[in-house]
Amino acid sequence: MRLATERLTLRDIKSSDAKNIIKNINNLNISKWLLPVPYPYTTEDAKWYINHCQEGYAKHPRQSYNFVLERKQEPGVIGGLSISELDRKQKTAHIGYWLGENYWRQGYIKEAANRLLDYAFNTLRLKEIIIPVFEKNIPSNNLAKKLGGKFLKKDGPTTCKATGKKHMENVYKVTHSSWKRNLLK
Repeated sequence: MRLATERLTLRDIKSSDAKNIIKNINNLNISKWLLPVPYPYTTEDAKWYINHCQEGYAKHPRQSYNFVLERKQEPGVIGGLSISELDRKQKTAHIGYWLGENYWRQGYIKEAANRLLDYAFNTLRLKEIIIPVFEKNIPSNNLAKKLGGKFLKKDGPTTCKATGKKHMENVYKVTHSSWKRNLLK
């Protein structure tokens, strides 16, 4: 499956993506903000993750959507986004995202996340998206708000696999209308 933006492609993961995933996520500046991602991030970790995603692609209907992120002018994985904890009956899900440090502050994740939310709301017909973010991850908290996220609650503490440290999470809720309002800003 593929989704596109002006500068980016979001697509299903392939086995050949392992090298670029490792290159970008094997960085404590990234993994310290991601609950399930170990550090160091090994080839075995990438193989497990790719296999896990590909098994999910085979389920009908899908229970999750895990995309890698590429720039159109330069193929190669620079990040990832996901729709998880999908509840089709309640029409809810969670989203998460990460981006290689060399690509920060260029608007890539906001652009990709807006496309992912468009898919979630307009194709999957979801009504509510939850974005959990570590409390001290200021850029991701700011992004959740820019996507139309309204602070819902604090959650945790949860333990980060990369550091072993406990973190509180800020949980944001995005609705179709709150997302649309923020697109117009």
